[in-house]
Amino acid sequence: MLNYVWILFFLVGIVVALFKTLFVPGSEAVLSDMLTGLFGAAKTGFEISLGLTGVMTMWLGIMKVGEKAGVVSSLARAVAPLFRVLFKNVPPGHPAYGSITMNLSANMLGLGNAATPLGLNAMKELQELNPEKERATDAQIMFLVLNTAGITLVPSSVIAIRAAMAAEQGLKGFNAADIFLPTLLATTIAFISGMIIVAIAQRINLFRLPVLLFLVFFGGIAWSIWAYVQHLTASGLSSEQVGTRIGALGSGIILLLITLFIVAGVVKKQKVFENFIEGAKGGFDVALRIIPYLIGMLLAISVFRNSGCMDYIVNGIASLVTAMGLPTDWVPVIPIALMKPLSGSGAQALMVDVMKTHGVDSFAGKLAAVLQGTTETTFYVLAVYFGSVGVTRSRNALALGLIADAIGMIAAIVLMYLLSPPGV
Repeated sequence: MLNYVWILFFLVGIVVALFKTLFVPGSEAVLSDMLTGLFGAAKTGFEISLGLTGVMTMWLGIMKVGEKAGVVSSLARAVAPLFRVLFKNVPPGHPAYGSITMNLSANMLGLGNAATPLGLNAMKELQELNPEKERATDAQIMFLVLNTAGITLVPSSVIAIRAAMAAEQGLKGFNAADIFLPTLLATTIAFISGMIIVAIAQRINLFRLPVLLFLVFFGGIAWSIWAYVQHLTASGLSSEQVGTRIGALGSGIILLLITLFIVAGVVKKQKVFENFIEGAKGGFDVALRIIPYLIGMLLAISVFRNSGCMDYIVNGIASLVTAMGLPTDWVPVIPIALMKPLSGSGAQALMVDVMKTHGVDSFAGKLAAVLQGTTETTFYVLAVYFGSVGVTRSRNALALGLIADAIGMIAAIVLMYLLSPPGV
């Protein structure tokens, strides 16, 4: 699937660019822009991979400390009943359960830099169980979809951007954290939908006690976070202070886990530093394996975007919506919805543009923020996660991930109309 998408992006982008150059006046620079974009995408891909090296080294080292101390195995045992339902052919107590748990937890807290190396480690451990190394297993597909459609409890980076832009636009008393509830609900819908569609594709029965208990447990956590946000807002804190407190909550939990790993290692009389070094050695190797896969995907996205194909799709959808007589308040965020599965930084840039154009407190501005926090960059995650372990046959992983993304985006739009309609 990824092979066909990659070829399609390149061929369609190049054909459109050539047509515009030959027949559309004023488009003579499109080929130059496309070539410049290709070099820029290659540089960006390398810089991302290089920047990930240090983070990967740190987290693989920390994970090894936790693994040797028995903390990772304890986490794995705690979620084993649920994961035995979702992840077929992964034996009870396997280290992958602990890595998957921590990856999903980091995603919930909006800590993307922390989540990526944990996810790469989980994919590496799942790959050890893979009898066909180039073909994705059911467990790897389930993990990838749950990762890309992951629940977001704290969209801290989006809240921080909204607070900064509100100050720039001179808005007083602006609550940058008011996107918390719609983001939480939309990501929950996307996560559950992703779980269901993969379960259907893999013929997994979800009507079992561990799954139901998980939903009840997570519902309690979500309510607790929401109550905390309401408490902060009611205490008279500014929106920037609320966003800072929420971000500190997520960071504090991650630091608490790191401390727990180290303390557990000391209690178990482990050689903590040596264990850290043992795990950290693999960080550079993983980053190197990612480079060709990541650059390849960014090149295709760059060609498709710089050729103008993205603009044609957006304008076409806007015209269709208008012709059907449907509300058009959400049309300005279409580029974000289309870009997010392709590029997180690209979608973030588009979100900022919408907020500048329509106002950070407008319906379009709020919806842009919710969409940015709702789904993952599916193409990026697929290329990086599968590329790090050498999986080239992704089977239906991309299709299932994009379906979950689409459901989450539609849910975000509907929820915004219900919870914060235009003009309110």
